Amino acid sequence: MKKVLTIAGSDSSGGAGIQADIKTITVHKMYAMTVITAITAQNTTGVYEIMDVTPEIVGKQIDCIFEDIRPDAVKIGMVSSEPIIEIIAQKLKAYQAENIVIDPVMVSTSGSKLLSDDAMTSLINKLLPLGMVITPNIPEAEVLSQIKIKDEKDMITAAQIISKDIDGAIMVKGGHLVNDATDLLYANGEKHWFKSPRINTTNTHGTGCTLSSAIACNLASGMPLPESIQKAKEFLSGALEAGLNLGKGSGPLNHMYLL
Repeated sequence: MKKVLTIAGSDSSGGAGIQADIKTITVHKMYAMTVITAITAQNTTGVYEIMDVTPEIVGKQIDCIFEDIRPDAVKIGMVSSEPIIEIIAQKLKAYQAENIVIDPVMVSTSGSKLLSDDAMTSLINKLLPLGMVITPNIPEAEVLSQIKIKDEKDMITAAQIISKDIDGAIMVKGGHLVNDATDLLYANGEKHWFKSPRINTTNTHGTGCTLSSAIACNLASGMPLPESIQKAKEFLSGALEAGLNLGKGSGPLNHMYLL
């Protein structure tokens, strides 16, 4: 059985973060392991409180995993403080982790800020360069590139700017643009577009977490990156189309629709 590690925050409502990752990895018939970076009090209407786990505990969790059950892929989500980012980068380098997928979580689906200002530089300089692929959405890509993104041409420009600091591939997720769910994979100067119809639902809590976890699973299974992304998008579309309707706000996906 392939093993996938998720390094992320806990979502008390179960739709995003560690909980979404475990569900996604399990449905992909893989073994899920976790490093919890933060505990959040949140639900479908917003994020109400965040408590970071200490960097020492984050580091010790990583040690325990890599020294016993080495993961075949690593997904990184919410990392909200500079010391936590530093220890994760240090440990992943030391253990020569492979197939790292980084979802640079800066803003939640409901618009809450999840990354402190002092952590931004550390994220860009220390953590993002370790990623085989990073998966920013439009607002996150705007932060990383310092430009406004209004169309597909802007997505290419943003990816080119971000790639100056990052060797890995960049997947700019176009879900925030109005037309369709078109994503751009930019790797080694080459562009690969993934087009899929927009699914008409407001229940999108945890889409980024789910997609990045699914990509990590596919990489763990040995798929090349473009195919890993295509299969992950198909899984995400199915989870959205399943039409789960829970909570009073932006509800979760049905990660279990295949069961």
